[in-house]
Amino acid sequence: MDDRIIILIFDGIGDRPVKELDGKTPLEAANTPNLDKYSEEGINGIMDTIAPGVVPGSDTGHLALLGYDPYKVYTGRGPFEASGIGMKLKSGEVAFRCNFGTIEDKIVVDRRAGRIKKGTDSLAEAINEMDFDIDFVFQESVEHRAVLLFKDPSLGPFVSDVDPHEEGLPLKKSKANREETSSQLTAEHLNRFTEKSIEILSEHPINIERKERGLPPANVILSRGAGAVPEMGKLEEMKGLKSAAIAGIPLVKGVCELAGMDIVQVEGATGGLDTDIEAIMNGIVDNINNYDLMIVNIKGPDLPGHDGDHMGKIEFIERIDSSLPILENIENTYFAFTGDHSTPVTVKNHSGDPLPLIIKGEEVRVDAVDSYGERSCATGGLGRIRGSDLLNVLMDLAKRAEKFGA
Repeated sequence: MDDRIIILIFDGIGDRPVKELDGKTPLEAANTPNLDKYSEEGINGIMDTIAPGVVPGSDTGHLALLGYDPYKVYTGRGPFEASGIGMKLKSGEVAFRCNFGTIEDKIVVDRRAGRIKKGTDSLAEAINEMDFDIDFVFQESVEHRAVLLFKDPSLGPFVSDVDPHEEGLPLKKSKANREETSSQLTAEHLNRFTEKSIEILSEHPINIERKERGLPPANVILSRGAGAVPEMGKLEEMKGLKSAAIAGIPLVKGVCELAGMDIVQVEGATGGLDTDIEAIMNGIVDNINNYDLMIVNIKGPDLPGHDGDHMGKIEFIERIDSSLPILENIENTYFAFTGDHSTPVTVKNHSGDPLPLIIKGEEVRVDAVDSYGERSCATGGLGRIRGSDLLNVLMDLAKRAEKFGA
């Protein structure tokens, strides 16, 4: 019987040395006896998700880990976000990833509107009642996130973001990235949509109440990541693997769904710091017998990375580690423990730093590494690989790879 494969992706796990941690990374400073045990029992290495020095997004990172070439199939983040919240995309439509943000005097002062958690459904309802000159759908997602879909086939996807990507900067005007009428029209529509969203949201009762309570109002929609439906083959057709994914955030669900994977819904998997990690691990145990491959994204480490909170990142990593014994009774399976990108607390954003990687299974060539960390894994037997190599390595170990050549 061929062995199964589980890839646990600790979102944003990679980091750089932190002065306050005596030059250790948060992962190196964390107490991780279970990950260290897997490292001692497995083969270790480091991984450039896309290529050395290339800064991955969560979308392009997961595409690479699934064996796709992001340079060929990636059209923008919007379609994956849309698919991840159940929006059905058609050829010719343009999707945008959005945030509810806070704007004051044309300056974006909070890109996440205080990580708003309640009332976004009512805000989205008000937006969808907007009198606008093309058909569109706007749908709230998790916390401050949302998706905008322009449903006019005359539009093109090649436009720049409205979101300035940093706080303290003015709202941007979208522009076409190519000299084509269709994308120029998209930019014009997006700029008008943004202006109208400010008018509607600024007067909404939820935002008036938030201001009275001293909370940042969700009074602007920050759109970015425009894209059309990507042309990508299904993973099962490409690799012969019946596969499923567990994830708390719509983006990762959307990538996996467009790859033809089943999405296993786990109650309590929120994608935030409040996510139920033990429920995720139990979801793996309950479903692995139905699949050849499971991809599991745990978002938590990425959030304190973006916030520059090294202690928060340590605490979440230790929560992950304490949940891992739930997996101990899974047999005939190769495990990979890694990330999709690094999010160093000193950078407060994604970086191109390589990620620590463990592969654990019955027939791996166990090396001398005995702890899970960026520098310790770099000395391991896997050496330095790319994300697109990982699934091939695991399929070979699991006796699922086909011979190349005679």
